[in-house]
Amino acid sequence: MTLLQTKVGMPLNEFLEAAETQPFELINGERRIKLPNVFGHSEIIRLLFVLLYQFTRLKGDGEVYTETTFIMPDRIDTNWVTGSRIPDLMVFSGNRIADYKNSMPDYQNHPLALVPDLVIEVVSPNDKVSELDEKIDAYLLDSIRLIWVIDPQRRKATVHAPDMEQPLHLNVNGVLDGGDVLPGFSVALVDIVGRA
Repeated sequence: MTLLQTKVGMPLNEFLEAAETQPFELINGERRIKLPNVFGHSEIIRLLFVLLYQFTRLKGDGEVYTETTFIMPDRIDTNWVTGSRIPDLMVFSGNRIADYKNSMPDYQNHPLALVPDLVIEVVSPNDKVSELDEKIDAYLLDSIRLIWVIDPQRRKATVHAPDMEQPLHLNVNGVLDGGDVLPGFSVALVDIVGRA
């Protein structure tokens, strides 16, 4: 008896065409449409981007991007996309982006095929908990080193990392710390979500 194995994902050219029509993430073979943000969500992303951008510029170390798609190409066939993510924010430590650009002279004409070190998700009122949990699991499988999930409605945050047995839950008085991904970076959660 011969078992047929289904290839998860889609050809790169089809991915690019479909994403141009409607941005989406490809998680466990399923397309997840990227919905528009509410304004409060965008304000938090902007605040965090400014803080992280200033920190990385001052240190001369790392790059920060907002709502940029990164893909996981197939290990054998680089024209096949096995997954894609669009985090609210992502940080690449060190010279990873510069090295990526140097290794791929035509990088501007391709989706980013580099997994970030830190991703940040800001929970929106229209986010489904089950889909967010599945996305966090995907990030951990992608070998993301640090994940922050900020919930402005509940004024809480959760920190995930592959080496943590349990996620770290922070209340409004907690502090998000860059750990070994962004040594020296920290921000009080209250400065992001405000006081009640």
